[in-house]
This record gives sequence, structure tokens and C-alpha cells, in this order.
Amino acid sequence: MEKVIQMRYSNPMEYGIKAMEKDDNGYFFIQWSPLAVADRWEINAKVPAVAGVYEIYWMDEQNHLRMLYIGDTHYGGLRSEIRRLTDPELTIDSRCRKILEDEQIWYRYAPVNSAAVMSDVVWFFRRTYFPENPGVSHSGRYEKIFVKESSTDKLIWVP
Repeated sequence: MEKVIQMRYSNPMEYGIKAMEKDDNGYFFIQWSPLAVADRWEINAKVPAVAGVYEIYWMDEQNHLRMLYIGDTHYGGLRSEIRRLTDPELTIDSRCRKILEDEQIWYRYAPVNSAAVMSDVVWFFRRTYFPENPGVSHSGRYEKIFVKESSTDKLIWVP
């Protein structure tokens, strides 16, 4: 039997994550927010203070986006976490601080109100991008996890 779990926020947000269970597998569809340049004032004005998944990139010399962070946030929400991770004054990692000071930083996000969905999605991405050490675990609910992404920017990041 197929079980569909709708986990999106209602208007005006059109971004989020839909989850579906079938057999012992989890299927996730992510509608990302548009990519945006990290600016503290814009983040405070436009990013919602809700739980969700985020990706943060920096632009290299060849105008390619390079992943800096991928993660999820619960308390404080997307706004405070993206703001914290994109501000060189708030980071303690010297390598990241240099990137944040010297490069153009971009971000996108997908709100979702389920910790289990966030852990499954972040695990999938980190396992895909960094197979040697994803650094996180999934929820343990599914035998296999499948993710499909959609973005108005047509960015599907491949390492």
C-alpha cells in the first residue's frame, strides 16, 4: 500500500519537500528555493524562520558553484542557520572564513517540518556527494531512499 506524506508549507512558499513511502522505500521530491546571493539583509528579509534543508555554495574563478555546506536545521530555522553559515564574522573555521570573505556566496533551501525527512534527505545528499564519509545518518525508516530535485535555476549539483 502506498502512503503519501505531504510536507510542504502553504502559500506563499512554493518550495519544500514531499515524501512518499512505498514498500520499504522512501521517495522524496525537493522543490528548492531559487539560488540567491548571501546578503545578511536579504536573508533576514526573505528566508523563513522554519525548519528545513539548505545548501550553501561559493563561486569559483570559472564561475562554477562549489558546495560549501549542506545540512538541516530545526531550532532557529533556516533564516538563522543560513545567516550564521554565510557570515565570516560568525564562523570559527579559518578555511571557511577565508572563502566567506573572498568569494561570492550563494544559498538555497527547502522548508520541511519533519526531522526524519530532513535526516533522510541530508543523508542521501551527503552520501551522494561525499560517499567516503557522509558524516550523518538517516532515520532508519527505509530500505532505500530516492530523491528527485527541482529548481527554477536548473541547478542540480554534481560533485
